[in-house]
Amino acid sequence: MKIISKVSDLQAAVSQMRQQGKSVGLVPTMGALHEGHKSLIDRARKENDALVVSVFLNPTQFNNQDDLRTYPRTADRDAALLEACGVDVAFMPTVEDIYPEPDSRVFNLGPVMEVMEGAMRPGHFNGVCQIVSKLFTWVSPNRAYFGEKDFQQIAVIRAMVKQLGFDIDIVTCPCVREDDGLAKSSRNVRLTPQIRKVAPQIYATLKRSLDFAADHTVEQTRQWVTATINAWPEMEVEYYSICDGNTLQPVNDWNDSDYVVGCITVYCGDVREIDNITYKKLKIND
Repeated sequence: MKIISKVSDLQAAVSQMRQQGKSVGLVPTMGALHEGHKSLIDRARKENDALVVSVFLNPTQFNNQDDLRTYPRTADRDAALLEACGVDVAFMPTVEDIYPEPDSRVFNLGPVMEVMEGAMRPGHFNGVCQIVSKLFTWVSPNRAYFGEKDFQQIAVIRAMVKQLGFDIDIVTCPCVREDDGLAKSSRNVRLTPQIRKVAPQIYATLKRSLDFAADHTVEQTRQWVTATINAWPEMEVEYYSICDGNTLQPVNDWNDSDYVVGCITVYCGDVREIDNITYKKLKIND
């Protein structure tokens, strides 16, 4: 495995892969790798001749500097995991490598970028688009892999790919969970032991809401999920949006869309956890 930090070296390595007629997969990460990342890497390894994984804690997508400061950094362990997974190139740049000059680009991707995380974390998705568009330009992968836990991020990236004309297949992979149902996240290491015990109630409540929704309205379901999670003193729901899975716009009735998803963000102490669940999925319009 090559560990590369310079953009020019990354482009040279990819060019060599292309000259050999290889298809290239890309898995963008922010490091602190876990089993969720490994599931993306394993799938990408199977579906491509060569694999690039980026490990870069992107500062432009953090609107909360405390979150950036406390984000786990495990570069040596990440490199060991990537090598064990058979990755061809680990791209592990510095901020100076990625942003020799400030990136002033502003992405206007419409409603998918403005709701939920877009509303709560101003500038977050603009920063995501800055780094991902750079990686897509430098690597020009055949396929790029993202986890469904970050449901809105996938919609934003697909909109960006369409707007910028990238010829890249965006592959989504199922959320990987702990045995007790908590979605795997690099931030989970920051949960206190007590909060870690109750955090699985987020997904447990979402699963129970599938039955609740069968004979209740969208708004009743939204309120029930919010109240049930908020009943735990260690947790507080920031938002729970029941929305169209393609447009991410809220639905008022279960019949408003053939694809209905619930997206939630919960403060577990001072750690922000996101999750989602699908209520209805008859078709997807990519």
